[in-house]
Amino acid sequence: MGRERAVFFDVIRPGLFKGRLSAGQVKGLTAILDYWFRHVPEGRTDALAYVLATAFHETAATMQPVRETLAKSDKAAIGRLDAAFSAGRLPSVRTPYWRLDAEGKSWLGRGLVQLTHRRNYEAMSKVTGVDLLADPARAMQMEVSVAILVEGMRRGSFTGRRLDHYFAPGRSDWVGARKIINGTDRAELVAGYGRMFLGALAGL
Repeated sequence: MGRERAVFFDVIRPGLFKGRLSAGQVKGLTAILDYWFRHVPEGRTDALAYVLATAFHETAATMQPVRETLAKSDKAAIGRLDAAFSAGRLPSVRTPYWRLDAEGKSWLGRGLVQLTHRRNYEAMSKVTGVDLLADPARAMQMEVSVAILVEGMRRGSFTGRRLDHYFAPGRSDWVGARKIINGTDRAELVAGYGRMFLGALAGL
């Protein structure tokens, strides 16, 4: 497996990562691959490629769990979101879900795929077995974030749409698969990332 992984990194490095992979990027990619091959050994390679593409897009290519707006702290993220909301730059948002609740907790986006709103933290607590309601910041832990990413996409936890709706025998719908996460937003872009990851996964 070691040699195959090295080839995978060699293939993706120039196209997706501009010729250089940081230690954090390698760690994130490795965590996703390890989880997938351990928990989804029968999984389709194109579906795995799309999972990797989703993490690549949602984390701004860092492959590390991030907060919404890529802020370094919850306080900074809340400030940025409040400013954007006040300026009318978040037209699809009706209520500012990121603001601290009565318990002093924020349900802003966190992870390899942005998990937002208390109800979604509750749902993913059941999926992962980790009490995210008690400590939503645990969604920033790599192993928890990977489980949220993979299981959420497999089970349709985010929008009701699952990986197997788009990747199945005789079907690889790279553009439509964006509905698993976020409708049609940047669907073509993420599809392109997915196809690039698929080429790199050929030897695994």
